[in-house]
Amino acid sequence: MPFAAIRRFAAGLVLLAALAACSATPSDVAGPQPDLGDFKLGYNIVVVKEPQIGPLSRTATDAEWEAALKAAIAERFGSYEGEKLYHLGLKIDAYALGQIGIPVLVKPKSVLVVSANIFDNRSQTKLNAEAKQLTVFEDLSAGTVLGSGLTQTREQQMERLSRNAAAAVQNWLLENPEWFGLPPLPEKPGPATTGDSN
Repeated sequence: MPFAAIRRFAAGLVLLAALAACSATPSDVAGPQPDLGDFKLGYNIVVVKEPQIGPLSRTATDAEWEAALKAAIAERFGSYEGEKLYHLGLKIDAYALGQIGIPVLVKPKSVLVVSANIFDNRSQTKLNAEAKQLTVFEDLSAGTVLGSGLTQTREQQMERLSRNAAAAVQNWLLENPEWFGLPPLPEKPGPATTGDSN
């Protein structure tokens, strides 16, 4: 590749990184939230203990992950004002924070794996029989198309992944409305069967 072309490519990457760093992290929790019946957030518990760390990942302390995920859960669920308290318990199982690599060839990506449990404060029972494991990835945007390790700080990656994990927890709760005094979701119809009716 000619030197001039390399310089233009490098300049474009620098500009892209600058734009991504200046842009605010988007959040979809400013507007009305989907109905969760009598839900009101009680304890917001996050456990981080020797999570698996992906290859070539940036590292973060347990305290940093705990703070990031607790903030995201509080942001997403803090506006619910139901009549019953429910406690959320999350455990970070694994993560990978993409770091600066060779653009296009490496494309360092980020991922977060958490296990979720929910408890009914009034009955003092856990509502889910087994922990729900959720895997979330970074958003696809101008700042991540080449890998977020190239354009985002470690703290920005953790914030985005934590917000995506909180959204995944919310979607899981919405799949179980009966936990919160709402009618259960209708059963999905089974696959159609074909055959000789004679």
